[in-house]
Amino acid sequence: MVGLFWIDAESVHLGTPSAMTASDVLLTPDSLRVVGPEPREWPWSDVTSVEVIGVPVRSTGGRWASRAVSVAAVALDVWNPSSPDEMTVAVSAAGGRVETTVLSGAATAYSRREVDLSRALLARFVDGTSSPAVLSDWWSSADPGVLRSRDREAVLEEWLAAQ
Repeated sequence: MVGLFWIDAESVHLGTPSAMTASDVLLTPDSLRVVGPEPREWPWSDVTSVEVIGVPVRSTGGRWASRAVSVAAVALDVWNPSSPDEMTVAVSAAGGRVETTVLSGAATAYSRREVDLSRALLARFVDGTSSPAVLSDWWSSADPGVLRSRDREAVLEEWLAAQ
């Protein structure tokens, strides 16, 4: 997971890939696709905006406090994992606006900077100055493992700098 994107060998997702949820948003170099009960697909040239609403954001201190509480709860054997936060992806394209729900990939929450960089990258996909291929190419060459917040922000900045 880097920012609002979940990247694996086969695809780039906006939010966590759905296993139990009703929908999924896939980003390809050619299109944005909603998978689920009401599937839709648009070529990037038809997409006028992509918004992600309800993104869980916390300050650095808030994220650390949440992690500390989780670690303490596990140590005391009272931990009850909660479901990931839901986010709404709103796609505006020729034909109107479609909203779908996806799950957050963040364990506790994203940093404000990570969200801002992710949104800027989505805007670049929409205006055609970047492509989700940048993310797929990075994944196949980087073998990143789990990245810390600052490392994810640095990767997002790298993608934004790529032309």
